[in-house]
Amino acid sequence: MPALQLDSVSKRFGDVRALDDVSFTVERGEVYGFLGPNGAGKSTTIDILLDYVRPSAGSVSVFGHDAQAEPTAVHARTGILPDATGLTGHLTARQHVRYAVDSKGSDENPLALLDRVGIALDADRAVGGFSKGMRQRLLLACALVGEPDLLILDEPSTGLDPNGARRMREIVREENERGATVFFSSHILEQVAAVCDRVGILSGGALVASDSLDGLRERVGSVGRLTVTLDTPSEAAVAAVRDLAGVSNVRVDGASVSASCPPDRKAAVVDAARRDGADVVDIRTEEASLEELFAAYTEGEEGEVA
Repeated sequence: MPALQLDSVSKRFGDVRALDDVSFTVERGEVYGFLGPNGAGKSTTIDILLDYVRPSAGSVSVFGHDAQAEPTAVHARTGILPDATGLTGHLTARQHVRYAVDSKGSDENPLALLDRVGIALDADRAVGGFSKGMRQRLLLACALVGEPDLLILDEPSTGLDPNGARRMREIVREENERGATVFFSSHILEQVAAVCDRVGILSGGALVASDSLDGLRERVGSVGRLTVTLDTPSEAAVAAVRDLAGVSNVRVDGASVSASCPPDRKAAVVDAARRDGADVVDIRTEEASLEELFAAYTEGEEGEVA
């Protein structure tokens, strides 16, 4: 029995199509990354998983429980870090975690949970004075209450500094090693690439891919990144690289020109880069990053990704 299963889920808000026939499965013990530009439908999918929103069509199950018919059973096994916070400014961090502990019928120590996410020293401060990053840490502490079988993390690294983002990734790995399934929704690609076993990509409300990073690379024809360093790069040469068919994400960094391209276009990139007689100083190739894969699957859909 999978942890999550969506079958032909669609959702419309009036004339707006938020989700269109989305189907995917998350196996138990997986860390599943859920990617898409802002407005792609990621938060709507999570709202349907948690029965905050009802689908227009299709079905959702969580550990075999129908998400719409048995939401209490789903919530009992789920820890949630929401994208839109519901924290109460006049309450302290300790009080928020205590409420989560009592709600789950747990006997955990709120201070231990706050220490785990790095804000134990602020346990008795009112949350109204917290930064965005501190609020994210507090929400993560609340999500961890009761050792949930499923963690749903909606944009968990928003507002976190590098240390906070690293600690969040460590906690994801720790929870996964404990046996938890993690559903990790984000538009910050490096965070997803660092912790996820598989990745689903939403584009325009439709799931356009669901696979491991290696599987995604294979399906787009092994697109990789080629970097050509020249002694004297010219604007015309960069423009020529950008005009090549099958080449995307062209960037210039000092004397280096880099581009995403399949293997059979690498020679063309090198030729275009040195078209004005520049000498090639160095050539480097890399496997396609999640950023390149995302661009290949979404075909430049507008929306913020990082």
